[in-house]
Amino acid sequence: MPRQCHFCGKQTVIGRQVSHAHNVSSRTFEPNLRRVRALVDGSPQRIDVCSRCLRSGKVVKPPRRPQGEGEATPA
Repeated sequence: MPRQCHFCGKQTVIGRQVSHAHNVSSRTFEPNLRRVRALVDGSPQRIDVCSRCLRSGKVVKPPRRPQGEGEATPA
C-alpha cells in the first residue's frame, strides 16, 4: 500500500538535501499521514489521511456506538 492520502493523493516526494558545504544527498519528503476511522461510501473504514485534510474537514467520522452495544449479555 502506498503512503498516500485517501482524499488529496499527497504522497512521498524525492528531493535533495544540501549541506552548508554544498554536499548533496538524496532524501524523501513523507506526507504527515494519520490512520483514522472514517465513513467511506456509507461504511466505516480505516484510511490514511494527511493532517491537512483532517484539519480542513474532508473526513467524516462515523457516529459513536452507544455504551454496552457489542457486549455479551449475562445468562
